[in-house]
Order: sequence, then C-alpha cells, then structure tokens
Amino acid sequence: MSASPIDLATFAELQDAVGTDFAVELVDTFLEEAPAMLADLRVALAAADADLYRRSAHSLKSNSNTFGAMTLGMMARDIELGGFSADAADDARTLDTLELAYAAAAGALKDLCSG
Repeated sequence: MSASPIDLATFAELQDAVGTDFAVELVDTFLEEAPAMLADLRVALAAADADLYRRSAHSLKSNSNTFGAMTLGMMARDIELGGFSADAADDARTLDTLELAYAAAAGALKDLCSG
C-alpha cells in the first residue's frame, strides 16, 4: 500500500481548526482553483513570464500545504524558488510531474471529504 498524498495529521488539524463542513468547502474551492494555477504555470512557461510562474507556484504551494498535500507543496515550492531552468523541456516535464501529484492529492482530498 502506498503512502497517502495527504498528510492526515495536517488535514485533521485543519478540520479541528475550522470544522469539518467548512474544511470540505475549502477543499472544494481548492479543487476548483488549482487547475487554473496549473494552467497559469503552463502559460507562464510558454510566455517566459517568470513573475507569473513564481506567483502561480507560490499560490499552489500555500494552498497545498494548508490541506496536507505536502509533496505537491514541496514540488510547487521548488518551482517557486527555482524559477525557469536552462531547458524549457525540463520545465515542461516538471509541470507534468506536478500535475500528476495534483491529481493524486485531489483524489485523496475528495476521498477524505466524502468518507
């Protein structure tokens, strides 16, 4: 069995802090907004817009960490702090991996909220 993409202690702390129902609402908002953040990263890469790239990664990092999606958050942090690499193809592969991590985190969050 593989490890969950969500740190359950962090998610439980969120639920304790804001209540289960509001935590579900926050997760729903994250799941609605995160795909736009991922798309903004792609747009920024294509346009060589370092500021948008950094801001989008920062937003994704902060939101991911709030819900306990620590791996996703760390990946977004690396993008935020690292900026563009010397090879746009490497950056595109990094975004592919980030999107896979988001999909795993999103699925786990949905499961946590429905269970």
